[in-house]
Amino acid sequence: MPISSGSTNVPDALVRPAPVNPHDPADPFADVDFSQLERSLRRPRTLVDFTLTALVTGMTIFSLVPLLSVVWMLLWRGGQRLSVQVLTQLPPAPLEQGGGFGNAIIGTLLIVALAVAATVPIGLLTAIYLAADADARKEKGGRPLASTVRFCAKVLTGFPSILAGVFAYGAIVLVTGGYSAFAGALALSILMLPTIVLTSEDAIRMVPARMKDAAIGMGATRTQVVWMVLLPTAVPGILTGIMLAVARAAGETAPLLFTALFSNYWLWSRGHVNLWQPTASLAVLIYNFAGMPFQNQVELAWGAALVLVLLVLGANLTGQWLSSGRNHQ
Repeated sequence: MPISSGSTNVPDALVRPAPVNPHDPADPFADVDFSQLERSLRRPRTLVDFTLTALVTGMTIFSLVPLLSVVWMLLWRGGQRLSVQVLTQLPPAPLEQGGGFGNAIIGTLLIVALAVAATVPIGLLTAIYLAADADARKEKGGRPLASTVRFCAKVLTGFPSILAGVFAYGAIVLVTGGYSAFAGALALSILMLPTIVLTSEDAIRMVPARMKDAAIGMGATRTQVVWMVLLPTAVPGILTGIMLAVARAAGETAPLLFTALFSNYWLWSRGHVNLWQPTASLAVLIYNFAGMPFQNQVELAWGAALVLVLLVLGANLTGQWLSSGRNHQ
């Protein structure tokens, strides 16, 4: 029977199947049951995964509650008192209103700067020696002295800070007959040294061996390899260790109580800076003012705590930024 041109009801027998191309690849998902891949809490593996994820998330949030509470309290109590006058004036006497802790900010920065100036050269040279010993140990065995120094550096990472203050007290305060910024810097440098040594050693050892071999192949001496290849390449990691050491030392109180003590005055007098005198610091100011029965001093302690946290946070963020830059390289 003829089929009209306008009709769409074509019998199946008259429909020819599409030709199969033998070169077409087989469907790789033909035997896959996609319904089995759907996420459902009825399956044991999915239920366990969901439970553990929820547990870890809840514990993380719970652990952040104390930190966020402290930060919020510092912002609320300390932020109310911060002003230009507070950051530039001297601490007030009891029952005196106003005042600030400008000398404590300068004292903290000065003591930490002195500690960095004393620790970085020693720590960097020690790290170079330890890194060179690690390379020699791969070839013909390391030196006993390097192993001892590395072990002592690791032990010093857990050294109680108050013992560093006692050591500086006996080494400088008793010898010179007075508290000073140099004594405080010595105590903080003891705490900073192991961090700088270990992080700098790791940064130097992470420099690719092909860079050192290429420099030696071009006729460079070992000294030139260290100063022109190793140190420039490891600078981000070295700076990271320095920033982490600064963040730890800036918040220490016990060592400064034995060494720098405290002062209500500026470090300079008549145009001359005297570092061989008691020096104010934010940590000791917080310790002194927080226990006073005067509202003005307590509020200043909250403000000083906020400034100190911001300084430490800035040092930590700088170290993390430098570390991320090293990883991208």
